[in-house]
Amino acid sequence: MERLVVIGGDATGMSAASQARRLKGPEDLEIVAFERSHFTSYSACGIPYWVGGDVDDRDALIARTPEEHRARAIDLRTRTEVTELDLAGQRVRSRDLESGAESWTGYDKLVIATGARPVRPRLPGIDAPGVHGVQNLDDGQALLDTLAAARGRRAVVVGAGYIGVEMAEALLNHGFEVTVVNRGEQPMATLDPDMGRLVHEAMDGLGITTVNDAEVTKILTAPDGRVRAVATEEAEYPADVVVLGMGVEPETKLARAAGLPLGVYGGLLTDLAMRVRGYGNVWAGGDCVEVLDLVSGRERHVPLGTHANKHGQVIGAGVGGGYATFPGVVGTAVSKVCDLEIARTGLRERDALDVGLRFVTVTVESTSRAGYYPEAAPMTVKMLAEHRTGRLLGVQIVGREGAAKRVDIAAVALTAGMTVERMTALDLGYAPPFSPVWDPVLVAARKATTAVRKAEG
Repeated sequence: MERLVVIGGDATGMSAASQARRLKGPEDLEIVAFERSHFTSYSACGIPYWVGGDVDDRDALIARTPEEHRARAIDLRTRTEVTELDLAGQRVRSRDLESGAESWTGYDKLVIATGARPVRPRLPGIDAPGVHGVQNLDDGQALLDTLAAARGRRAVVVGAGYIGVEMAEALLNHGFEVTVVNRGEQPMATLDPDMGRLVHEAMDGLGITTVNDAEVTKILTAPDGRVRAVATEEAEYPADVVVLGMGVEPETKLARAAGLPLGVYGGLLTDLAMRVRGYGNVWAGGDCVEVLDLVSGRERHVPLGTHANKHGQVIGAGVGGGYATFPGVVGTAVSKVCDLEIARTGLRERDALDVGLRFVTVTVESTSRAGYYPEAAPMTVKMLAEHRTGRLLGVQIVGREGAAKRVDIAAVALTAGMTVERMTALDLGYAPPFSPVWDPVLVAARKATTAVRKAEG
């Protein structure tokens, strides 16, 4: 009997374990999985909506409990942290976080699914009571407890990426006065600044104060040790609660110590089958890896649950004796702040410049439905196309209801390597309640086609 050891009990780890179990029974494959927290197979992406009250019950975010995994002959050990990898000896050292007991577990095959860690700079006061990161369900519950007990109603969110703007909305729903402190030029650095400005304007309209180009220098505390303000070089922003939304980094401390190959972003490097390069019996996936960007041709770190679950399926197939691959990503992501929808896929302007691509850009204003149809909502679409070839490079969308998921049209076109001219002929669904006769993405493609032709001239 072979033994599979899985490090990490969320999307990638348990998807891999479950898929391997489907392919090999307990008489052929023993599966041992380690997870630091109390929970497995949950939606971290749903935490802001649980905190904000859109999702009533924490357990609604849990796809499969530890008990359900164990019932499928997976030896799942929660509240247990892996502290060392011994690749030569094919074993891992783990520590029970309740008892402190340590032990070694051997393996024939290893899956590393350690996820990502929130960026938490070493600032004075960063560990004060009332300062929260939001990475897992335990973090979400701790934040809810603080919100319920807060003596005042002032909140500061540090960072204006996906988590930052989503948490700003959640805090607004709790009746807090919200300030977002952002070191970037505009919120949502995953967008170009001109599109980020639209997000900024919408946040202002919702009553969220956004402070851009501001670097937090310290967290100020009251005499009782609790947070009282967030300080930058220019100002102080009073706070009864602080939420950190400064992004994440691959959690690869174990992998680095073991000498496994890492990329420029600190993520593990794998082949198409998600095997760690140079190691035939070690796989890795999820937020701890770097993946191929199909548009730029370079490796990048894209921490999203969609990819993590796909990685797990691919890994489980390989571990179980089958075959599957993960070809790469185009960088599609959507988010919202209240009723404002935000989406992007492919390259931003600075991404294209970084890889040496020449390009044209166009921006169009349109509506989610036919302009005469009730409740037609405005949206802005920005499109990048490669100079001369007209190959689609990226799309960003900011708008109201019905805007964000239109980015999927562009994601498919990017994956297929389509030109903007070819996109204009796409046979998309049309009826006045759903779209103008020319969908906004196709309007942008038409305009980009004209811009490419002019650039050639």
